[in-house]
Amino acid sequence: MSDRKIIYLVNPISGTSKKEGLKKLIERETTAQGIPFEIATTNADGDYDLLKDKIIREKFTDVIMTGGDGTVNQVTGALRDLPLRFGIIPVGSGNGLARAAGIPTKPQLALAMIFAGKSQKIDAFLINNQYACMLSGIGFDAQVAHDFATKASRGLLVYTQQSIINFFKAHPYQFEVVIDDFSFFTDAFFISIANSNQFGNNFTIAPEASLHDGLLDIVIVQKMNKAKLPFVMLKHIRGNNKLQQLVEEMSQKNILYFQTPSLTIKNIKHAPLHIDGEPRETAEEFSIEIIKDCFDLIQG
Repeated sequence: MSDRKIIYLVNPISGTSKKEGLKKLIERETTAQGIPFEIATTNADGDYDLLKDKIIREKFTDVIMTGGDGTVNQVTGALRDLPLRFGIIPVGSGNGLARAAGIPTKPQLALAMIFAGKSQKIDAFLINNQYACMLSGIGFDAQVAHDFATKASRGLLVYTQQSIINFFKAHPYQFEVVIDDFSFFTDAFFISIANSNQFGNNFTIAPEASLHDGLLDIVIVQKMNKAKLPFVMLKHIRGNNKLQQLVEEMSQKNILYFQTPSLTIKNIKHAPLHIDGEPRETAEEFSIEIIKDCFDLIQG
């Protein structure tokens, strides 16, 4: 008899035929492994108190999330204080955390990795005490997330359309960035705070990011001629920008890229915010800090 007991959390708003097929795959493959399991649904409002009681009472060892980065954020944020292993069957729009962790996007391969059971502690972080496990942003990318959330259909095509529309409307925002006793002002199109190395869909925003190094990767795309912006970003996502020390000539750089365990961002012009791809209410100031070894993730 297996010493593992799995509860699968399936996002109920996914397409019905796809969802039912996935449930059948989970049932068949997990039964074949001889592992006790149960399938439940995710909770749209993020309230997992009843599930937490059930996990403790019935001695589940693994929680497997079937969904995208928003689902992963909600579930791990609610259950991270329990002695669990978390797994991901990535069926979201971007699947940034799963890709960063080397988790296959094909459900059958993701299940095989889950059954192998190799796991490692990974970091997360807080923004004004709001939990984030992958990537958050202030500015242009957050506006895309806000607009994307209003669309009836999701997916890469819709996200790309919203990105193009917002590119033509994009303008820099004013920020003050404070790290320890050092601070500087910047006009920037957006600031990314990354624990993983990408937005999703293999779009790499922080090439040097690690899920378990105890550091946040900060990417600041500063004010420039907008015609240059796509080329500057292409150079960055190809990994051509190396980590920097913050020095005086940084005002002449298109992109600032550095690491820190914590920082404060003063949001002078009230730029919009997203956390793990989900739109959130903005604030005048963000206090941001890493949570080292936050939860145990099954990965490659």
